[in-house]
Formats: sequence, structure tokens, C-alpha cells
Amino acid sequence: MSGPAAAGDTAGTGAATAWLGAVGLSVVIPAHEDEHRIGATLDAVREHLDARLGTGPGDWELVVVDDGSADGTASVVRAAAAEEPRIRLVRSQDHRGRGAALRAGVLACAGERVLLTDAGLTTPLAELDRLEQALGQDGQDGQDSRDDQDNQANQENQSGGEPPAAVLGRTGNRLVRALGMPGVPGFRADTCGFALFDGDRARAAFGACVLDGPAVDAEVLRWMRRQGWQVAEVPVRSTTRPAAPRRTPGDRRRALVELFRLNAGGLAVAAVFLALSVYVFHGLWADLDGRYLKDALQDQNQWEWFVGVATDNITHLRNPLFTTAQGMPDGVNLMANATMLGLTVPLIPVTLLFGETVTFALVLTLGMAASAWTWYWLIRRRFVHSRWAAAAGGALAAFAPPMVSHANGHPNFVVLFMIPLIIDRALRLCEGRNQGRNVVRDGVLLGLFATYQIFLGEEPLLIAALGMLVFSLAYLLVDRRRALEAARPLGLGLVIAAGVCVPLLVFPLYWQFFGPQSYHSVLHGDNAGNSPRALVEYAARSLFGDAETAGRLSLNTTEQNAFYGWPLLAFGVAVCVWMWQRKVVRALAITGVVALALSLGPWVPVPRTDVVLPGPWRLMVELPLFESVIEGRVAMVCAPVLGVLLALALDRIVRVRPRELRTLGLLGVAAALIPVLPLPLAVRERAPVPAFIASGAWKGYVKDGEALVPVPLPDPGQADALHWQVEAGFGFRLAGGYYNGPWGPDRIGIYGATPRHLSNLLRDVRYGAQPPEITPQWREQARQDLEFWKAGAVVLPFQDRGIELRDMISELVGRQPEKVHDVWVWRVGPGQV
Repeated sequence: MSGPAAAGDTAGTGAATAWLGAVGLSVVIPAHEDEHRIGATLDAVREHLDARLGTGPGDWELVVVDDGSADGTASVVRAAAAEEPRIRLVRSQDHRGRGAALRAGVLACAGERVLLTDAGLTTPLAELDRLEQALGQDGQDGQDSRDDQDNQANQENQSGGEPPAAVLGRTGNRLVRALGMPGVPGFRADTCGFALFDGDRARAAFGACVLDGPAVDAEVLRWMRRQGWQVAEVPVRSTTRPAAPRRTPGDRRRALVELFRLNAGGLAVAAVFLALSVYVFHGLWADLDGRYLKDALQDQNQWEWFVGVATDNITHLRNPLFTTAQGMPDGVNLMANATMLGLTVPLIPVTLLFGETVTFALVLTLGMAASAWTWYWLIRRRFVHSRWAAAAGGALAAFAPPMVSHANGHPNFVVLFMIPLIIDRALRLCEGRNQGRNVVRDGVLLGLFATYQIFLGEEPLLIAALGMLVFSLAYLLVDRRRALEAARPLGLGLVIAAGVCVPLLVFPLYWQFFGPQSYHSVLHGDNAGNSPRALVEYAARSLFGDAETAGRLSLNTTEQNAFYGWPLLAFGVAVCVWMWQRKVVRALAITGVVALALSLGPWVPVPRTDVVLPGPWRLMVELPLFESVIEGRVAMVCAPVLGVLLALALDRIVRVRPRELRTLGLLGVAAALIPVLPLPLAVRERAPVPAFIASGAWKGYVKDGEALVPVPLPDPGQADALHWQVEAGFGFRLAGGYYNGPWGPDRIGIYGATPRHLSNLLRDVRYGAQPPEITPQWREQARQDLEFWKAGAVVLPFQDRGIELRDMISELVGRQPEKVHDVWVWRVGPGQV
């Protein structure tokens, strides 16, 4: 035996040493400096076990582990052992910690079941009946089992009602126990303070663990759950006793060190993900003030504006769901735009201290790394044993070509860390072992998670829900029995989740769909689906990618929603063929194929022909909510599908015994992944803010309630004026803008403000059209448009075709402009046009 037992001794009578038969129950008590109470505890335990289990030599045993006590704890136990052969002492010469003591005691015992308790009997032994009852039934808080070949039979047994491996006595509420280690946030104190284990599994778990301090509880339970064993919790009462001595700073430091050791692997994976994310965005971080994501179009300007307007609204106690900062005079329905209030509001202190661009870069960088980590967590929890196989799958799910493409200014499609948590909670409901109380708990959490995701991104949640629905239907095909078993608890959980979501979201969603500046759908055009070639080509920012080819096959660089490359897709097909007997693989394969088919859009052109075929998206194009979805984005469902398949393949490959086959498998993985390795995002120099804005000179031209009219007006093609407004601290309002808003009597969603004659004219001339002859009708129209915008000043920065624009505007407003710093300015307030 290693550890404290090897360094100490076992005390007892000869009878205790001679008994080699089975023991029904072993009670393990760690003790340190407990001379004052251990005697009474031994008497109480002996009396209770004799009355409950019997007095035979194999009915029970009591193992006390003296963890290097300097007082008479060991002497008291020796004296009791001399009278009662079923009491044994295991002694360590040094004080090594609770974890070492528990490990020594569990490994020294022989019971079919093992009870852990403390030297003060904080929980009365009468509560053992509750634990015994739970250990003989299905788990009250069943955990998942991985869908892996090595434990598939075990998983199916659990779905049929396998009893738990351990039952924890729960005293107090979860928050109190989670804060039980003073000075160590999140450390759950005394998880195994009163717990009953299956004996063989307890010895296996404690034998596999290495921590000597208080974190051994978490280590043991984590190890058990990774074997697919259930762990249950039942409420027990505790006695009223003096509080335990307060832990010293040294104890807290030791607990922190052990927690770090326990989570070192996960922290290492997180560090790798963070490094990869910094690599992708390092061009932006190199100069936050002067750099702009080259392929972001106007999305970076827009999203930094979302950050700024949320901060401005909240700090001035205004409605965070609406603003008139742009789109004067109608304003912007912020709930109907991808403002990500779930992050922009919590990050207000960062924005106030460091600015909107820092918040934008942080959200992208940390959000991409966090998304990879939660995918890794889900994959390791549900599918594979190997940490690094799960890490590879998580990296592919979060850094796949579509995700890197959307990293060019679409944080709502990059920050997806809640999606794996939502999937995991839904899978917990599907397990069907929670029965009542835990279905309610999981349903409530699912509702809260979904509510928060609504404030991070609604379209990603809708696409993820579509993927989960397809997976569920696919699983119904491949395993009808288990799918039907899961239907009832899942259905109940979804009803509970809806009951949580609806009260929290009723007002925001009402505002989004029926409030000011709401709209009913968004026009994306007829080519928003993926070309079939896009499924097998490479994205612009993939290692083997070609920007020109990818550009011809996509809406723009941020919408390269497929582009997985033929080697990765071929690898996915090969894994499905190889592991087709696995039901989860079959369901994943169906999900991936359906997602790719839907992403082709309502009409699918056959490459190199003039033939156009109807696509499956035609069945969904007019459904509520889906009418606003860019159908090509549905292909993003394949990123986690391929991530899971990659993890399953790696988990199997690394355990292949012939080295040659293992090497061949790893080379196949490399061949699939290397072509789609992400490149850093391209950046360019950011257009400078005009000195007229930066110096504050605008304040003399735009009064409160008036709008500044930049030339050309901000729209989806040119929205630098949004950055001007951010730099000016939202001191002025803007005519025009870049956002989603309504157009026409049917309130169809468009990008930007409703165009007006003057805004169209300024745009056309800026980009090459000849100025028209300015007639009285044109002057009257310009007056009406400026009055509609509540314009205070028209501002023309020095730019291409600036002379033509200056002369035309002067004719329209009837006066020459003022030159202020680096712009021309016309005062156009009330009565001046």
C-alpha cells in the first residue's frame, strides 16, 4: 500500500488481522488532532452499527486514519481496537491532509460498501438509511456516460436503471456548500463529508487519485463520472455542533494549488485555445487605434457602435432597446439588431475605461476561445476519453473556416460558448434518470441558458436549434427505443424552460417584433445559399485558401459559410463509414448531410451547367423566423458535427496498437486539417476621424435634437460616420445609418435607413454619377429631406469627387460652405435652407 498507510501502522487485535472474509460495510473516518472527540465517536458508531447491521465479524468494520496527530488520537483508537476487533487504526507519521487520509482508509478497507464520515459525526449515522436506499436505486442525479465503444454497454445498462456508484449526503443549499472553503471562490467544501460508495468502485476511484488535500473530493467524483458511473445526492440533516476551526491561509493556498492541479489539463487546453484566438486576431491587437479588419466591410464600425450605444444608453439611464443616435428621426430598434446586450452591457466598465474597439477585440478574442473550450468540454463529457482528442474537436468546432470567416466583424456568430451548454442541458433531460426534481432543475437552467443566448445572438440559437432538431429526428431513426424514452423528460423540460424564458423575454421580444422600428423579415437576395462548390473549396483565410475563388462562391468574405475543403469532408465520410455501427455517428452523419443540403438554398445551381434544381430550403423559406435567416449559414452546423467526428476518430486512433496503423490514422487527420488551418485575419489602416469631429468643432454646428448629415450618408456600403459618432461620445445624432430597420408599408427588413432622394443623390454622385441640373424641385426635395432628418449641419470631408459634391450641395442649399479643419460645413438648421 502506498501513501499514509505505508508510512504508518495498522492497529487492532489479532482477530481483526485474522478475519479475511467479506465485510458488509466499511466506515472510514479521517482524524487529525481529534483526541477530545474520537472516543465518543467510536462508541456511537459501534453502538449504531451493532444495532443496525449485527455483531458478526463480517457485518461491519471501522477504519480510523490518524493523519499525523500530535495528541493522543491514535492512543484512543488503539484502546478501542483492543476491545473491538472490527475497529482498526491506520496511522501516518506525517500530517499529509484529508485526501491522503481518505485514500489510505478506503484502500485499507474491505467492505462491499464504504461510508465516509468525519470524526465529529456532523451528520448522524441514522442518515445512513437514506444513503443505503439511494445506493440501491436509480441515481437521483445521474451523470452522463460517454458514447464510446469501450463503455457503450455500460451506457445502455445505465439507461435501463443501473444503481449509482456513490451517494452523497447533501446538507444545506448548494450555494452554502460551494462557498464552504473560505477565501477560495467556487471550492465546494466537504463534498464527500458523508457519502456511501460501492466498495470496489470506491477503492478504484481513490486508488486512481493523487491529491492529498481537500480537493480529493472533486478529484474522486470527477474520476467516477468519467467512467460513466452515476453519482447521486440525497438531502440529510446535520447535528448542531461547534464550527470546525477556520482554515488558515496555508490551507487555502494548498486548496488553490490542488484545484490548479486538478484542472491543469483543462487550463492547458484553455491556454492553447486562447493562444490560437490571439493568433487569429493579432493583426487587430497590434494597433487597436489604427487598424481595421480588412474584410469586415462596415461590420466593425457597426458593432463598435453597438458597444458604444449600449454603454451610452445604460450610463444615461435610457432604454437599452432603442436609440435615435442614428437613423434620425425614426431611430433604431436595438433588440431587432445583433447588439449582443448579453456582453455589451456587462462589459460597460471595459468600454468606459478602454474604449469600444478594445471591447470589440476582447469579445472576439475571448469569445472564440471560450466557444472552443465549451465545445471541448461537451465533447469530452459526452463522447471521448482523451483530453486532446476532445481539444482537437473543440478547436475544429470553434475555428472552422465558417467561424473564422464570421470573425471579420460578426461576433454573434463567433461567441457561441452558450450553445454547447444548452446542448448538454438538453441531453441531461434526454437521459430520463432525473425524475421530477432534477427535470425541473435542468429545465430551469435550460431556460436561463436559452434566455441569455437570446441576448448574445438569436440567429445562431435558431440555427443550433434546427441542428438539434435534425439530430433528434436522426436519433429517432437509428435508436427508436432510446429516443422515445427521452421524449417525455425532454418534453417536460422544454415546457419548464419555456416557462422560464417567456416571462424574462416577453417584453424584449415584444419590443423586437412589434416595437418602434420593428420589421418582419430581412431581404437577403436570391443567392444567399451556398454553391455546391463552396462545400469542397477552401475559405479565403484557410491555409490552402484562395481569396479570389472563395470570393466568387460567397456573398462576401464574412459569409463564407461552408468551405470545409474536400479533404476534411472526405475524412468525415471515412470516419462515418469506419464507425457506422455507432448510433451517435449515424445520427451525426444524417445531421451533417441535412445541414449541408439546407444550406444550398431554395434553388441549387448544378456546377458547370445551366441547370437549377429546387432545394430543400424551399420548404422553410417562408416559415416564421427562418424567413430572416441567411440559409448559407446553416452549413455552420457541420463545424461541431465534424468536431465530434474528429474527436471520436482521434480517441480511437491513439489507442490502435499497431504503430503503423496509428501513424497512418494520424497522417489522415493531418491531411484533413492542415488545408483548413486558420490564417490571421487581414487588417488595413483605419480611415482617420476628421479633425472637425475629433476636435469637437462640430459642437458649434449641431444643436441638441438635431442631426449631423455626413456626405455621403452612412449606409451598409460606407459607415465610417458611425466611428465618428463613437469617437465623439455620442454627442450628436446621425441621419442615415447601418442597421436593420423597416422599409415600406409591409415593414420589410432592410440594411440601413429608408433611402430618400437626397441620400440617393449624394451616394450616386460620390461613386461616379454626374450631378443633375439643380432645379427648384431638387431644392425643395433637399429642403424636405433635411427637415425630415432634423438636420443641423451637412458635413463633407475632403474625398474623391469632393469638388462635384461641394458645388452640388451648395446649389441645393443656396449658400457656400464654411471650411472647418478638414471638412466643408453647411448650416442647415430650421429656417436656413
